Amino acid sequence: MNALRAIERRGEMRALLDRGLPLLERFPQAVPLLQMLGIAHARLGEPAAAAALFARITMIEPDDAAGHVNLGNSLRDLGRRDAAIRSFERAIEIDPHLAQAHFNLGNVLYDIGRHGDALGRFDAAIALRPDYAAAHARRGDALVALDRAEDALACYRRAIDLAPDMARTHNNMGMALRLLGRFPEAIAAFGEALARQPGHEAARVRRAYLRARICDWDAMSEDVRQLPELGTKAAAVPPFMMLALDDSPARHRLRAGRNAAATFPRAAGEGAMPARALAPGERLRIGYFSADFHDHATMHLMARLFEVHDRAGFEVHAFSYGPASDDPMRRRLVAAVDHFHDVRAFDDRAIALLARRLGIDVAVDLKGYTADTRSGLFAWRAAPVQIAYLGYPGTMGAPFIDYIVADRTVIPPDHLAHYSEAPIWLPHSYQANDDRRPIADRPLCRADVGLPEKGFVFASFNASYKITPDLFAIWMQLLGRVEDSVLWLLGDDADAARNLRGHARRHGIDPARLLFAAKLPVAEHLARQRLADLFLDSFVCNAHTTASDALWAGLPIVTRIGEGFAARVCASLLRAVGLPDLVTGSAADYERLALMLATDRAALDAVRTRLAAQRSTAPLFDSSAFARHIEAGYRAAHARRQAGLPPAPIEIEP
Repeated sequence: MNALRAIERRGEMRALLDRGLPLLERFPQAVPLLQMLGIAHARLGEPAAAAALFARITMIEPDDAAGHVNLGNSLRDLGRRDAAIRSFERAIEIDPHLAQAHFNLGNVLYDIGRHGDALGRFDAAIALRPDYAAAHARRGDALVALDRAEDALACYRRAIDLAPDMARTHNNMGMALRLLGRFPEAIAAFGEALARQPGHEAARVRRAYLRARICDWDAMSEDVRQLPELGTKAAAVPPFMMLALDDSPARHRLRAGRNAAATFPRAAGEGAMPARALAPGERLRIGYFSADFHDHATMHLMARLFEVHDRAGFEVHAFSYGPASDDPMRRRLVAAVDHFHDVRAFDDRAIALLARRLGIDVAVDLKGYTADTRSGLFAWRAAPVQIAYLGYPGTMGAPFIDYIVADRTVIPPDHLAHYSEAPIWLPHSYQANDDRRPIADRPLCRADVGLPEKGFVFASFNASYKITPDLFAIWMQLLGRVEDSVLWLLGDDADAARNLRGHARRHGIDPARLLFAAKLPVAEHLARQRLADLFLDSFVCNAHTTASDALWAGLPIVTRIGEGFAARVCASLLRAVGLPDLVTGSAADYERLALMLATDRAALDAVRTRLAAQRSTAPLFDSSAFARHIEAGYRAAHARRQAGLPPAPIEIEP
């Protein structure tokens, strides 16, 4: 019914234009007519036409504040945010008491990352109109962006009191509760959004993801039937969350493309930039962009790459838009790169323009669709060549990302249609690793970490949202068939632990055989993994950094290779460390291999011995060789751009 009404409204708007445009030729100065037609264009999703009409109003009546507001809204829709800001500021100059102008200025300031300034404008709108529900809700959004999620909850509650049927407010309250780790409350908030707008696909995905996060699979069945289609036909949904909920690279591309179209400025990108020709001996300038240049998984993988980059051939820049930090990983990065740029206070366009001024040749997005991303800066073209790497295991679906760093395991040639980017195929694994990662040398016994002294220890330190009912059923069958075995999991959420124990009981397994590891510093976490016997990987979204951790610590992994990038990473790592025989192609083979290794100590010891012998020589942990390979990829991509050639698959030889 809503869809039919929308079609009817569109038909009405089109009919209005058909009648009104001829009248405009006769009455070109008729402001009410211009405004009516401009609104019709705006509602039809034609912001350029709307902006042209609203601009005429501001020329005819330059002191019409509402005309400047309407023009600002259309300019914002066009991605012309600087011009939109000027329009809203002009409206406020004309009428400082126009709450809508303050509110809309706050929206565009929020768009460009000026969250503190946006907060001030939302405050101004509320001061003028205390019952302005949308302003209270957006004030909450700004507070969340300023890492004040707890304060944001009061704003959302006030907005809901004023306008209880605003699905968007319930959804955004759910996102704030998620940031605070209050997952059951967040799930309830997403449910409230869906009660008011059943077609709110993003809320449904977020609810399903959090139900997976706490392993509430019974409740999750409510959403499972709809999951494959979410984000592929209608509104955009969070692409990252779907990586663990649906192993279909074809649908991942559809979702990513819809998200890119909905998220990034329509008029921001300026198309391909020419690549500069390098003089003999001149260095290629590489820019890495991330919020994670601190004690984070990205830095644990990449720290050594920054240190072993060929300084004679490459000038390395790091652009940090994450939190200020002075931890050891940040200090290590700053010491390793040629130039460190703290761009937290810059909006996306300003970051891109800075990169241009610095002459960055190749820009590398280390975030993609993950938390705290600023991938919108690449829509403004920060460099002639723009590459997605490491942070997001899938396609961006964005026209401004030219390449994705991969290998032939994570993106086999017959999967190219599922990626908007051309792959740079590295010869072994796409994943950078630090061959100097410290492992705590404090002697440990099983009792020190709450493990039984005897018996077989299966481990899986993947995040709980990666555990699926079918996978857990296999794990329970293994526990049932391997006497005195236990399953050692990550203990980062009490709700997930409680639900997993309940699921174990249903499978006839004593819940006490599920053990949960407390969080430890990375070096100590690596050390304790040596006490486990075998790591059991997850299916839809594999262990990624977690798998490298286990292998570096000497703990072998059994995986099942899937379809999407995220479901093939562990296979890539195992092949690059010389253990391809631990990669299985089906759930049955996965279970069979895990059972064999758990019941044949000689076979398992042989695998562990191979891993110990190969760890220091296999390509996976050869940081210097990896650096040469990825550098060759950067050079090849830049050479293609310099030659005027479009992105195409690049294969780097070992």
